[in-house]
Amino acid sequence: MGISNHELHNEFPQFRELIDELKENDLTFKEHFRHYAELDQEIEGLERRDAPIGDDKLHRMKQKRLQLKDDLYKTLVNKSNGAG
Repeated sequence: MGISNHELHNEFPQFRELIDELKENDLTFKEHFRHYAELDQEIEGLERRDAPIGDDKLHRMKQKRLQLKDDLYKTLVNKSNGAG
């Protein structure tokens, strides 16, 4: 199985500057970003080491990462449109 890089700057290169700005100035975004990054690193580490973890648990972790990414994306779109 290939291991993809899900770092937020790579996922949404069009929002690189806004991501950095919100990490500095928006506490909610900063907390969600931190949680996303930590979860992403944990998943990547498990995949790289082929660590013994149940498929269900790994699937739930990936679902949580996807939900966080979706929430972060919605914030980025709203802020970039001036709606936030």
